[in-house]
Amino acid sequence: MLSERVAGVEWGPSVDRSWLSELNPQQREAATYPDGPVLVIAGAGSGKTKTLACRVAWLLQQGVPADRILLLTFTRRAAAEMLDRASRITGPGATGRIWGGTFHSIANRLLRQYGRSLGLAPEFTVIDQGDAADLMDLIRTELGLTESRKRFPQKGTLAALYSRSVNSRTKVSEVARRHFPWTEDSLEGITQVFRVYTERKRRSLLLDYDDLLLFWRALAIAPGVGDEVADRFDHILVDEYQDTNSIQAEILQGMRRTRPQMMVVGDDAQSIYSFRAATVRNILDFPQQFPGAAVVKLEQNYRSTQPILDASNAVMARATERYEKNLFTLRGGVSKPVLTTCLDEGEQCSAVCDRILSKREEGIALRDQAILFRTGHHSDQLEVELSRRNIPFLKFGGLKFVEAAHVKDMLALVRLLDNPRDELSWHRVLQLLEGIGPASARRIVAQISGSAPATEESEGEADTVEVVDPLHRFLSQPPAVPAAAQEDIASLRAALTDCLEGDPPVASQIERIRRFYEPIFRRLYENPSVRLRDLDSLEQIASGCPSRAQFLSDLALDPPASTQDLAGPPLLDEDYLILSTIHSSKGSEWDAVHLIHVSDGNIPSDLATGSEAEIEEERRLLYVAMTRARDALYLYFPLRYYNRPRGRGDRHSYAQLTRFIPPEDWHYYEREGSHQSTPVDAAGTGDPKTDAAAAVDALLGDLWS
Repeated sequence: MLSERVAGVEWGPSVDRSWLSELNPQQREAATYPDGPVLVIAGAGSGKTKTLACRVAWLLQQGVPADRILLLTFTRRAAAEMLDRASRITGPGATGRIWGGTFHSIANRLLRQYGRSLGLAPEFTVIDQGDAADLMDLIRTELGLTESRKRFPQKGTLAALYSRSVNSRTKVSEVARRHFPWTEDSLEGITQVFRVYTERKRRSLLLDYDDLLLFWRALAIAPGVGDEVADRFDHILVDEYQDTNSIQAEILQGMRRTRPQMMVVGDDAQSIYSFRAATVRNILDFPQQFPGAAVVKLEQNYRSTQPILDASNAVMARATERYEKNLFTLRGGVSKPVLTTCLDEGEQCSAVCDRILSKREEGIALRDQAILFRTGHHSDQLEVELSRRNIPFLKFGGLKFVEAAHVKDMLALVRLLDNPRDELSWHRVLQLLEGIGPASARRIVAQISGSAPATEESEGEADTVEVVDPLHRFLSQPPAVPAAAQEDIASLRAALTDCLEGDPPVASQIERIRRFYEPIFRRLYENPSVRLRDLDSLEQIASGCPSRAQFLSDLALDPPASTQDLAGPPLLDEDYLILSTIHSSKGSEWDAVHLIHVSDGNIPSDLATGSEAEIEEERRLLYVAMTRARDALYLYFPLRYYNRPRGRGDRHSYAQLTRFIPPEDWHYYEREGSHQSTPVDAAGTGDPKTDAAAAVDALLGDLWS
């Protein structure tokens, strides 16, 4: 039998290529692209996960060793899904040695192997964003910045400012000016905190998320070892490339200095995470950053009906810079998206609830419907109406599992065992004990570590500080503590000793720590019975981990999304509606989507119109929301917004429909509502005749409501 060429690649007679028939021509071209850098522009719902999985399978069938493939995604779940799909093609076990995971998890793995070449000890501890903020809070207190007569930024603002500066490679002063202008007067103190924060991390063997990327970048470009790391992989595949930041792009350039084989998949129209320092420039400039790159477009949509795609395409058609594509589908469906104009927020709430219940009667379950909004507080009034109508719902964007205080308490205890120099964990654990506050905790930490807390002036002396094992000193020489804390200190020392003796399994260590912690937990937190499920979950996670380091890294780098993720559905009701911000909805889809507050000031947000780049990201945000819908899309626009300043009576202002749906595009929608006259702008500077007419209509509407 003669060999055959498919998409420019020669296939031998023994290769099973039956699975290729399941791909459309563009997917097949991407999956079997022969060599060199390639950018796959994957429109919403175009099957990018399937395409990447088939790419993995094709590489394996071409004889590429599994451990020579690196698959980078933004969640561990995405990597697992792609590898699972690939294994169904190649057979069980074929994908087991592929390096698959998030940028941060792969960085963690590489740095533990090669970190010594950068002066990085492999026993470092990874801290999450919450821990980073807590450490900055500790430093700002030690430096006396909280006692200033001027307002000084709190820990959350400091952490956001720091991370945005690092990931965008932009000076702190510029980031503050553009995104945190209220902090500009405090820049001297802020930079002081950041310098001490960096020194404190190094001394305590701590790496935050940003450090993982920075050290991987340093590793990728380092002479000698950089070539060794890059040569580990023949092929690199990257998912959601539009969500990468500048450092991640530099990492990939370093990893592909000598090998051109790289495929990135993404959609410039879905780049919506600039607040995390992601930049759409990475995907727009890919052909320039990787010379000779090919571009393959996936335009066939498998999710939505054509009328929904037509309206979505129209939103992006006016983007100032983009990869041109026109999503199409072979699915049926003739119903246009519905644009409903409402008198005010109250009428919007009523219209949304009416339609949700109507769709439910038509056979679309509540869980197959979603209400999307620009920011979390936009659903406040609607949530009241949903509750009044007995419509159960689950809102996405709540507290993450590892951000819950009781979970952080337990993890701090485990981290002391894994990294005794983790000063942040010592402070947290000690303040759990009866009678120990921040001042006492600082004194005890200084005592067991053999040094005073670091200040900016001590940065240059870091190399001369005595290196001790605080845990060994804590267990062998009990510190002086207030009388009220002596019993708790004795219990803590016993628990930590039990966890170290005989090196018991991780799950056994968690169980022992829990026995120490549970009495404290019941004293500190309300409704402990509800929170106990999270402690159960920690034991469950630990049961599958071979080491404390693995347990801590897994939770830091890919934690459950919320405290409910490991406990099953959060409601006892048979069904519940989904409420979500647009940012949290990315990657999801529903039969019916209800998008509320489609007005200027909300989409685009009035806080995101300071530059053309910000406005264009808001356009993409609307596009993402619209393309979540499979069969039905409803957009709601309140004509009037109330503002009730204290002691001044009721005030209201008029809004205008989002600028991203101009009148020339209204033919893509069915228009509903009794207030369909062209809205005036929110400042009331439209045509006086229109202003007057709208005011009369509003007065009459109040009589009928």
